[in-house]
Amino acid sequence: MTNKIFMLLAFAGVPLSVIGSLLHWPSTLMFVIYCITIIALASYMGRATESLAIVAGPRIGGLLNATFGNAVELIISIFALKAGLIEVVLASLTGSVLGNLLLVAGLSFFVGGIKFKRQKFNEFDARHNSGLLMFAIIVAFVIPEVFSLTMNETKTLSLSVGIAIILIALYLAALFFKLVTHRGVYQQGSEGANHHEEEPEWGKNKAIFILAIATAAVAYVSENLVHTFETVAKSFGWTELFIGVIIVAIVGNAAEHASAIIMAYKNKMDITVEIAVGSTLQIAMFVAPVLVLVSLFFPVSMPLVFSLPELISMVSAVLLMIIISNDGETNWFEGLTLLAAYFIMGIGFYLL
Repeated sequence: MTNKIFMLLAFAGVPLSVIGSLLHWPSTLMFVIYCITIIALASYMGRATESLAIVAGPRIGGLLNATFGNAVELIISIFALKAGLIEVVLASLTGSVLGNLLLVAGLSFFVGGIKFKRQKFNEFDARHNSGLLMFAIIVAFVIPEVFSLTMNETKTLSLSVGIAIILIALYLAALFFKLVTHRGVYQQGSEGANHHEEEPEWGKNKAIFILAIATAAVAYVSENLVHTFETVAKSFGWTELFIGVIIVAIVGNAAEHASAIIMAYKNKMDITVEIAVGSTLQIAMFVAPVLVLVSLFFPVSMPLVFSLPELISMVSAVLLMIIISNDGETNWFEGLTLLAAYFIMGIGFYLL
């Protein structure tokens, strides 16, 4: 049923996006159409990537998920960089971290906890991810902010580029660690240990074709979406910070978020945690540094320097998630706690 809805939205949304753009429909209306269309297309990208991952096996599959897991947000952010909307891009990265760790994990733990009193997942995986989260957010994101206080813009950008290269290298090493050298450790106690028996939804050629078409469509719609930000912000009284933290982050990850909640309801918590925490690591250690490097080819380059509210919010989200998840168990109240934290931060960003 859900797949049929996404199919209707995608097949209606893409033509409407083209027609509305050519006929210059109101920006607010086009903003809504673009957002809905991107969410529908993202679901197709996710299904195609998952099919390819099953066909290719866990190792190549891990690389595919790393590459396309946050592809929609990466595409939107690249066009925002091209338009010089640095604040929106940084805010969307912040929003993805907060959305994954607080909103998605919170909803998943809450929904799953209503059905099951206690839900368990791989403790070793949780501790490993905790260390990477601490490094990526607290070390790699906070340090540029601290050093930027005594550096000029050129040196700050150089520091950001260096950190970006290190983050990408460490992320690739983390994939190698998880998928090759310590693969067996991660499969122990996991309900996903029998992934090799799973049948892909689509064959290899069909999945590649759908992924290519959906990615191209997302690129077109995303470029047009970016051009509506300024008008929509004025219409609703939103700041670029709020658009990035809340709107872009939710739109860019909506399909993935829905999957996490569904998996939690089915008590497949290893998958839920991998989506919530794993996606955060992709954002912090892959998407963010890639955007820093890509920005070097545009008129305005993006240093990896966040505002103080963004940094404090991300650090708080990481610490809260680590405290809640390190025991390898969750319940509905822990989910509610994460949701409360997200809405508190959301109100703060709205009022800034």
